[in-house]
Parts: sequence; structure tokens; C-alpha cells
Amino acid sequence: MPPLPPGYPPFRPRAPWWGPDLQTLRNTLRRPRHPLPVGEALLFPMDDGTGDCLAGTLHQPAESVGDRPLVVLVHGLAGSEDSPYIRSAAAAALARGHAALRLNLRGAGPFVGRTRQRYHAGRTADARAVLARLAAGHPGLTAGGIVVAGYSLAGNMVLKLMGEPGLPPAVRGAMAVSAPIDLSATSRRFLKARNRPYHLWLLRQMKAETLAMPAAPGSDEAGWLAAVVRARTIYDFDDGYVAPANGWRDAEEYYRVNSALRFLRGISRPTLVVHALDDPWIAPDPYRAFDWAAHPALIPLIVPQGGHVGFHGDRDQPMGERPVGEQPGGLAGTWVDRCLMRFLETLA
Repeated sequence: MPPLPPGYPPFRPRAPWWGPDLQTLRNTLRRPRHPLPVGEALLFPMDDGTGDCLAGTLHQPAESVGDRPLVVLVHGLAGSEDSPYIRSAAAAALARGHAALRLNLRGAGPFVGRTRQRYHAGRTADARAVLARLAAGHPGLTAGGIVVAGYSLAGNMVLKLMGEPGLPPAVRGAMAVSAPIDLSATSRRFLKARNRPYHLWLLRQMKAETLAMPAAPGSDEAGWLAAVVRARTIYDFDDGYVAPANGWRDAEEYYRVNSALRFLRGISRPTLVVHALDDPWIAPDPYRAFDWAAHPALIPLIVPQGGHVGFHGDRDQPMGERPVGEQPGGLAGTWVDRCLMRFLETLA
């Protein structure tokens, strides 16, 4: 694997969160809140005829230092703007003088059950529309540009977005954390017996969110939702609902068309890629096989340990003059938060 880029510390897990599973489950077991100041609710109507909207919460720092990029944070599968890792990153960004938008994907957060369509791993048109609207509607807020950070499923979406044509000029860079860059390999890994508890929990959450959507009897939507009820695996869910609802023949076509691995070579703006090789959900082979050195815009931060969107490490790993995200009387953010702040410093 490539060496750590300059200025980024190694990841060291902290007790008692040893091993990939405890790293992955820590936020679920502890449910940290990460208090944030009151933000402004924003709505982003989609211009695709569905009437759907995306929602987010915008926070502005008490003291902004220069034209710092707006940080747009996007959650993973079955998450929302209130996922602990999103709130933690927003707090770290605010502490360093960046405005932060906690964005809900289509059909997530306050719009569960209130949209005609739902997000998926490659729905970059929604993100592109939000970023363009932010740049056009908030010129002061985006004067320093935009950095978008995606976690888990949204990490795949963000990498795909960065490698596609039509990226809004205001986007200066991106970060992807624990991204399933090969969706087919990730789906197969989820079917392994060791991942059955994760699999069942995620499938239950996905079904609940999707079945909350309205559908007219006899419509295509009603047929797709019936397939959701029948699904016994995430592959079944993708094959019977996600693929046909979005115009693909089957799950394998959905995976092939939307896997970020196809788009990494097209990324030309700085993009930090954070991943742990012991991630229980995502096979390490696609990360190991990719030629990172041949693509200078990509900054691989690939470490041996950390689980899936875990990275709960020692708090004695300061970066710069003080731990990133640390406020008077408070604690530093997570290792990933500190790496995001380091990435933002390199853009400055």
C-alpha cells in the first residue's frame, strides 16, 4: 500500500475499541451526540419532475478566518445528517472556522417516506445539483470554494462525482471515507456468515425507509416495493428494487455502472481517500490493486486498522499547534476529522 501522505498521522486504535468490529460498532453502542450550535434548515428541490427535495442543516462558525471552503458532509447507507460521524466532522470544521452543511440524501432524514425516489450509491446528479445551487445561491458562503466529504455509500458517490464531467467549478476537493469502490465485491462480502448481523440490521433499516414511501396500487412503484418486502438479502434488495427503479437491468448492472473504481482515473481535483484494510464490510483487494501513484490528484490514506467508518483512535495525536476540532474544555475530533482538517489546510 502507498505510504501515508506528509502531515497525516498513523491511526492507532484506543481502548477498549480493539479490532474491526468494535471500531465499526462504537458509534452505535455509545451514540455520541456531538453538540452543535443551532443551524439553518435548507431545502434543495430537485428539477427532475418528481417534486422531491433534499434537506440539510447549515452551520456557520462564530468566527470565520478568511475565505475558507464550505464543508458539505454526506452520510452513508441508512444514515442521516444526525449520524454521529457527520455531527463530529461538522463540529471539527466549525472549530477551525469553516461553515458546514450536513446534507441528507434523497429520502433520508426529514424526508423519509416523503419522496418519490431514493438515494443510491451512484446518484451523483442530486449532489451535483445541490453543489451548484449552493455556489449560485450563497456566493459569500462559497467564496472559498466547497469541499464535499462522503462516508461509506456516499463515499462511493462522491468519488464517482469527482471523476465525472460537469463538476461545479466551486468544488475544490473531496474526501471519501470507507467507500465501497467496487459495489459487486462489497455485496458479495456482505453475504459472508461473519457479516450476517450487520447484513440483517442494514437490510431491516433499508426496508423500513423504502416501504415508508407512497406508491399507487398497480404502479411500477408498487411492484418494486413488493420486491422490497420479499428481499432476503441486500443483493435481493438491489436486484429487485434499486436496479429496476433506476433503469438498470439487474443488480450487477447497477453495481458495474456506479462503482467508483471506474471513475477514479478521471479525478483531477484533490481528493483524500480514507480506508481501513480491516473494514469488515468492504474487501481490501480493490484498494490494494489500484495504482494510486499514477493519479496525483488522489491522496490515499489507507491504514491497516479502523473498521468501517470507525477510526476511534488515541486523542494524543495532535496535528499542528493543537488537536483539530478541539475547543476550550472540549475533546479533539476523531482521527478522520483531524485528517479532514489537515486536508483543508493543504487546500489553503
